[in-house]
Amino acid sequence: MLVAVALAAAAVPAWAHHAAQTMFDVTRRITVTGAVTRVESVNPHPYVDIDVKGPNGTMQHWVIELAGPSVLRQARLSPGGLKPGDIVTVEGIPAKDGTTTAFAYTLRAGGQPIDLTSSSPRSR
Repeated sequence: MLVAVALAAAAVPAWAHHAAQTMFDVTRRITVTGAVTRVESVNPHPYVDIDVKGPNGTMQHWVIELAGPSVLRQARLSPGGLKPGDIVTVEGIPAKDGTTTAFAYTLRAGGQPIDLTSSSPRSR
């Protein structure tokens, strides 16, 4: 029984890390611009939360999954480089379930585009 629990627990991080195509619609693209509200550095992918003004003027809260740490280092972006209040534009692929969640393949902060495609499910 203990072995089964250990195997199940070990499988969760692997599923979470390798299931991008099951969670995100790689056939669609989105672009959103908004203010950073939170940056969460978690393994295996950091997240940035942004508030975006929706088409009807209401605020939408988006959760953006970023590339893994090695890709962020190559792009010279550290999660600490983004702070609440920063205005960012994210290009990426939206969640299949219709929620305001996306996987970023390009992030613009301060006007500079940061290419995250080497970790994007679109580039595989």
